[in-house]
Amino acid sequence: MPNGQAPVFILREGTERSHGRVAQSNNIAAARAVADAVRSTLGPKGMDKMLVDEGGDVIITNDGATILREMDIEHPAAKMIIEVSKTQEQECYDGTTTAVILSGELLKKSEELISQNIHPTTICDTFRKVGTELNAMIDDLAFDGDADALLSVAQTSLTGKSAGSIKEFLGRICVDAVARLSASGRVDLNEIMVVKAVGGEAIDSRLVSSVVLDKERCHPNMPLSITSPKVLLYNNSLMVQTTEMDANIQITDPNQITAFLEQEEEFLRNLVSDIVSSGAKVVVCQKEIDDLAKHYLAKAGVLAVEKVPKSDIEALSRTTGASILNNLEDVRAGEDVLGECGLVEEKKIGELPMVFFEDPANAVPVTLILRGGTVPFVEEIERAFDDAVGVVSVAHEDGKVLTGGGSVFAALSHKLHDLAQTQHGRERMATEAFAEALLVVPRTLVENAGLDPVDEMMTLRTHHASNDNTAYGVNVFEGGLADMAEAGVFEPKRVVAQAIKSAVETAIMILRIDDVISSKKA
Repeated sequence: MPNGQAPVFILREGTERSHGRVAQSNNIAAARAVADAVRSTLGPKGMDKMLVDEGGDVIITNDGATILREMDIEHPAAKMIIEVSKTQEQECYDGTTTAVILSGELLKKSEELISQNIHPTTICDTFRKVGTELNAMIDDLAFDGDADALLSVAQTSLTGKSAGSIKEFLGRICVDAVARLSASGRVDLNEIMVVKAVGGEAIDSRLVSSVVLDKERCHPNMPLSITSPKVLLYNNSLMVQTTEMDANIQITDPNQITAFLEQEEEFLRNLVSDIVSSGAKVVVCQKEIDDLAKHYLAKAGVLAVEKVPKSDIEALSRTTGASILNNLEDVRAGEDVLGECGLVEEKKIGELPMVFFEDPANAVPVTLILRGGTVPFVEEIERAFDDAVGVVSVAHEDGKVLTGGGSVFAALSHKLHDLAQTQHGRERMATEAFAEALLVVPRTLVENAGLDPVDEMMTLRTHHASNDNTAYGVNVFEGGLADMAEAGVFEPKRVVAQAIKSAVETAIMILRIDDVISSKKA
């Protein structure tokens, strides 16, 4: 220090700090590392990842959102890339890998510009302007989403996943599910229930207009089916009530034990009597039902199901019109708290018993019964279905779709290069860098398909520079180009628009950081 002045410490001992070019370089490297981790999963020829958690549970998937959610990441800049995938999943249900690798590529191109002494704020301002311009360009490239386009959207989402072998079958189920929900006035994907029944083949899966409980009757003497029953929903247990305090009771006479048992039996008998008197023929209980209560319910011809998840009880409440009871006082008071259903029946799916609530009075629920040979396969089919039905709902809501196969990104890249010709200096350099970054999507599709990226990308660039047909993209199966509109490869407009928007915002946020201060852990 000058003049022998002692150094002044303003941070706690052990705190790490990086600033300037070093901080930017570290953040960009961390973000790119996350993008590279999922890059090989993109497209029909993408590979899967095996994820093993601390408990030894294994997940095999190529879904970008699942991979990033399960990865244990500490670097703060890398966590920002994780947020990109979460946002993309919440808004569009698909396109998470696209958004992440585009973020990584924008940061890579930005680092090259920074090395040429272009200030980060200049890059950020240009990226923000380009993002606004791209919204209008995307609108110009969009097609109207008819029924055939919705099916193509579903099949495109399923291609390259474990469900790709049944993409046409599962795609029709997705379109059918959205059509049934839209008939009720709005598409709420929370109204689609998924029940997994391991066994059989994936093509044995089916969509039913009913609520399906992955349970069985709680007593073998209960009826297998009841037509037009009244339904009672109870979110407590049908058990003898116990005190919450510890107490000792001294019994001096054996008859007192008999009296205790008779009192418990009388309590349960009255409980069941109240239920039967209300007219309820089906009882769905969130908690346990006492064995003696099951016996009395069976004698009364009531079908009861116990230990039903809260989400399923809420679905039954919406579809049958039944109130969810905390106690049975409302039933005793004669209030109108019961629901109605056309048919309640226990069926077997393979060897698994399930209870079907069909033809409810107030709504048309939708349940997908998923089949498959192994638990990991069925779970991967469920993830694929969630993505596919999500993008179908998005395309149905927006009414606009875009061609896939990297065609849109190639067309947007060409349009940005034309825009750059009208600009000057550093702004032009940043716009051209953005245009090059957009080509990471078709280039990754080519690389994952095992094709020559130099030849394929040259062909794609040449076509979009000399041809007005913007629907041409990479043919990952045979090489060369293909008209994606004719091939039926579509994706919702919102997926592409949101991916670009999220990538731009994340790149700007990371580029504006020039100082990283990490406190010492306690």
